Formats: sequence, C-alpha cells, structure tokens
Amino acid sequence: MINVIGLGYIGFPTALMLASHGISVIGTDYNKELVNTLQTGHTTFKEKGLDELFNAALKNGIRFSTEYQTTDTYIVSVPTPYDKFSKKVDPAYVIGAVKDVLKICPVGATIVIESTISPGTINKHIRPVIEETGFKIGRDIHLVHAPERIIPGNMVYELLHNNRTIGADEKEIGERVKEIYASFCQGEIIVTDIFTAEMTKVVENTFRAVNIAFANELAKICRHDNIDVYEIIRICNMHPRVNILQPGPGVGGHCISVDPWFLVGDYPSLAKVIDESMKTNDAMPAFVLHRIHDIMRENKMRDLSRVGLYGLTYKENVDDMRESPTLQLLEDQESHLGVPLKVYDPLIEKDVVANQYHNLEKFLNDIDFVVIMVGHDEIKNNNDKLNGKIVLDTRNIIEGLNVYKL
Repeated sequence: MINVIGLGYIGFPTALMLASHGISVIGTDYNKELVNTLQTGHTTFKEKGLDELFNAALKNGIRFSTEYQTTDTYIVSVPTPYDKFSKKVDPAYVIGAVKDVLKICPVGATIVIESTISPGTINKHIRPVIEETGFKIGRDIHLVHAPERIIPGNMVYELLHNNRTIGADEKEIGERVKEIYASFCQGEIIVTDIFTAEMTKVVENTFRAVNIAFANELAKICRHDNIDVYEIIRICNMHPRVNILQPGPGVGGHCISVDPWFLVGDYPSLAKVIDESMKTNDAMPAFVLHRIHDIMRENKMRDLSRVGLYGLTYKENVDDMRESPTLQLLEDQESHLGVPLKVYDPLIEKDVVANQYHNLEKFLNDIDFVVIMVGHDEIKNNNDKLNGKIVLDTRNIIEGLNVYKL
C-alpha cells in the first residue's frame, strides 16, 4: 500500500492514477474539509478527465484520511513555496511531512518526495531530520526524489505520457520506485541520483521562464517604438532555428513563476540571466496596468469603474489561480489607486476578489473597456460580444478595429 501525502494539484491526481492502475492507495491531507469532500465522492478542482479518473480509483478502493498510514512506501507531494526576499525554497511543509512519516513508518520504508525542491534540499534539510531520529539512511529509511512533470489543464494525459525522473541513493530502490510509476506511466523513466533529479526539474522550468522573459522583453521593446511584436515573432519564427514564444501579461502557476527563483536564491552570484528573466516576467502585470492607463488616455476615458479584467486564473481553461497575473495586477493597482477594477472568470465560482462577476453578459454590460488576461475558450468563442468595447488583448486571441495588443 502507498500513502500519498498531500492531495493538491499534484498529489491528488497521482494518487488517483496509481489507484486506477491497481495499486492500493490511501491519500492523506491535514485539510479536513478537503478530505471530507473526497470521501463524499467529489473532486476539489476541475480538470479534464479528472472525474473519470476519480471514479476509476474509487472502484479500485482508494481511500482518503487525515491520518498518516503505516506502510512501506510514502509519496510526499506537499507545497514548496519560496521566500520572496531570499528567493530560497521554503522546505517547511516537506520537512513536516517527513517528520510525521518517521513517527509511524516501519524500518525499511521508502519516502518518495514528489514536491519540487531546489537542488540540494534533501541533503541540507531532509537527511538531517532522518538522522536525528536515529534512523540510518539506506538501511532503515530509503530516500527518493521523483519530481512531477505535469501541467494543469492536461494533467491526466501528461501523467500517463510524460517522461519521468527518479533520483535515488541506491539503484535497486530507484528501480523499485520506477516500477511503481511504470504501473501507469507510458513515457521513459530515468533513474539517476537525487541531486541530479532535483536539479533537472528546476532547470526545466527555468528554461521555460527564461524563454518567456525574452518574449515579454521583446514586447516592451516593440511597444516603445510602436511595432507589432506578434508580426516580428511570426516572421522570426520562419527561420528554421528560431522559436520565439508569445508574450503575455505575466507568469503564474507554481512551476515557471516559482521554481527558477530557487536557483537565484541558492546561486545569487551565478544565476544572473535567470534573475533578470524572473524580474522581467514579474514586471508584466505592471506593464499591462500602464497599457491600460495609456489606452484610457487615448480614448479619453477617466472612469476606472468602467474597466474590467477578463480572467482570474493563471492560464486558459483551468481553475488554478496560483500566482495569477490578474491577482498581481489587482494588488498593484489597488495599492496605487485604491479603486478595484471589475473582474470576471467563468471558471472561478467563489468570490475571491472585490467587484467579481459571475455572468459574462452582466460583466460586459457594466464596462466599456475589457482587458483579456486569460484566453479561456468562452471568450474565444464569443468575441462577437466584445463589439463596441475597447479591448486590450494580452493573449493575442482577438482581432478587430478597436483591439489593442501588448
């Protein structure tokens, strides 16, 4: 039996995938409300194919609890935030989970850490915790790092098809954990050492962040001289060895917006390009806010209450708001002007910000200027409803005479 610790965006679908492929699983989370919801047969977030996977796991006997279980294998998938001042990973949740596992696990148990951590975190923070309890690593406790590699909006498919990395001290333990993931993973599974596994996960997301930053910086350069950045990118990408990404209003989620900071925090004198790239991405919500004010002046608009932001999530067609550029923009805007903009997102049912709407038509009726922050299918399929509105399209999904771009 496997005890999956942490039932959030990564731990929950991982537990379901294991259970639906015949492995005995108990999912544990300290959030009683979350566990109660799962025990009543309801998922806690929306994701393509997740309900079907949940039903398959339930049929195979998956269980949920707020208690840690006594078993031989644990998968720890708890949050790993970063300190916004030092930029270093905050391993407190991982350390806490490991300490709780050590209270009840038998000798010889394997602890698999799925949470994304900075390179060296296991050496610096996890090994000492285990050794302090009197356990000998490699004999009494086996350590493994198996970083997740999936994206909200396509989790189920990517869990099945993406390649995986298993980092372990002992090859035989790495191979045993590989067999567990191979129960569902159809991609290639690489077994390596723990430090390499830690580094590769962070480097993958850093590569993406740096390339996004180049596109965002290019958008600022082109805006300075009133050039169409999208036409520039289109033409440049016709070169066989050029693939520039699309700029956007900022970077959200828990991967690209967070993981690269781990390298900046741990290697401050070396990670210069990464540092500047992350600052560029973090500055995009403020850049969008400046564009809003410029467009308002151009159109002789004075009333901010007639401006609305479409989209609260960090990417299209998901209900994940972690590190959302819209939330960042609202925080910046309210701290300077104190007048919250109107906001609408079809995927966010609960009220999470002031002036939040839950109906597209009412939202559009109450504004003259709409800023598209997220390219949900809803707005792509109903762009005719934007007729007569001033539109700032930060996602380059709408065409029209009165549409502004980044």
